[in-house]
Parts: sequence; C-alpha cells; structure tokens
Amino acid sequence: MAKTNPIEFMQEVGAETAKVVWPTRRETAITTVMVFVFVFVACVFFFFADMILRTAVTLVLGLGQ
Repeated sequence: MAKTNPIEFMQEVGAETAKVVWPTRRETAITTVMVFVFVFVACVFFFFADMILRTAVTLVLGLGQ
C-alpha cells in the first residue's frame, strides 16, 4: 500500500470535502419535519398494535376475569 504524507492527505481531504453537495437550510428543515411526522405515525401505530395484542393475549389466557 502506498504511503501518503500527512500534508498530501489533508489536501486530498480538502479536495473531497469541496465536492460534497451540502443540503440547504430549507431541505434540512423539511427532512427534520418529515422525520418527526414519521416517528409520530410509528408511535401511534405501535400504540394501537400493542393494545390489540394485549387484548388478544388477555382473552386467550383468560386473565380478564
């Protein structure tokens, strides 16, 4: 494996970093809101799934008496 000195390495890192397309503030905000919406939807889904499963297990095991 070829060895690169630290100065060349830092120059290459800088060149690669310059190629990165960073998201705009608007894109970041929209993505953040989407994440929160999907987390909320997943929360609601798992809440109701848990309620249904808990009721089914309680009925099957006869614990609701």
